[in-house]
Amino acid sequence: MFGFTKRLGIDLGTANSVVWLAGSGVVLNEPTVVAVTVDDGRVVAVGNEAKDMLGRTPGNITASRPMRDGVIADYQITEAMLSYFIDRAVGRNRIFKPEIMICVPTGASQVERRAVIDATLAAGARVAYLIEEPLAAAIGAKIPIAQASGHMIVDIGGGSTEAAVISLGGVVVHKSARVAGNKLDEAIANFVKKNYNLIIGERMAEAIKITIGDAMGSQTKVNSSQFTEKQKQLATGNSKLPADSMEVRGRDAVSGLPRIITVTRAELTAAITPVLHHIISAIKSVLEETPPELAADIIDKGIVMAGGTSLLRNFDKLVTQMTGVPAHVADEPLLCVVRGTGVAIENIELYKRSVSKK
Repeated sequence: MFGFTKRLGIDLGTANSVVWLAGSGVVLNEPTVVAVTVDDGRVVAVGNEAKDMLGRTPGNITASRPMRDGVIADYQITEAMLSYFIDRAVGRNRIFKPEIMICVPTGASQVERRAVIDATLAAGARVAYLIEEPLAAAIGAKIPIAQASGHMIVDIGGGSTEAAVISLGGVVVHKSARVAGNKLDEAIANFVKKNYNLIIGERMAEAIKITIGDAMGSQTKVNSSQFTEKQKQLATGNSKLPADSMEVRGRDAVSGLPRIITVTRAELTAAITPVLHHIISAIKSVLEETPPELAADIIDKGIVMAGGTSLLRNFDKLVTQMTGVPAHVADEPLLCVVRGTGVAIENIELYKRSVSKK
């Protein structure tokens, strides 16, 4: 029976969910958004289709994100979404239930971990495993975690920042801060409202961040190939990537009429700097608690950054500048966590010390 059982690794993120099928790699990568009917809670759309509905739904449908700050905020909708992802990955007519591994933030409480396991089993899993996010990100970034030396990984996603020092296959020191990409979007929306009296939605705020967001406000040329075509289309409209300013469309807070303004890169950097400093303070607090032997290893090897928010222009340079430790972004940072989760479920005997099972 074991040979017929499919194994899935799921990165259930606040912004995006990615599914890894053992033997096939990434089979699904969609936004963590679900649209349901108000009357009976029936799921209308999931993923990309639901994200297109954000802020545009009629009164009888609501589109929302069931994950908040890296943990489940709406249990029923998360279960329905997981069920949809499992059906898409392994087919609806399955004889054997799949084994599923899901990553959770290191700072998640026992109740939050239990909710993830229960939702996974209810969605159709035979066995549910949990792996901590920084550990999965480290495996996915090809860090040799089993060695007796210190490695530092910082996974900055949509809802939470996970900073951890890993040695001998386990997390030695960690810090979980519920500040990440979504808080950057909020800061941008608040800045535009306060300075220009313009109300913008979360999609526009994210588009501004992708197009002209810069951690250091410099004019550094950036290779735009690291952004997906979808992000470029969403972000640019008619401007070229990278740009030093961007047209922003929204609703005037006073007149209530549609209006267009222009926001510059320098303004944006000033708006997001407090959030970036909050993220970096989490990284610093991990470094401060790291044992001296491991700290010496980290100075040699540097900090590895993963997660979508680590793609923000010059963020690695800002981390290096503020911590004094060289930082670099992992290859394909958006997929590090799911790749690590996939590797762990494919080689469960090797990693069983690092995961919990139900």
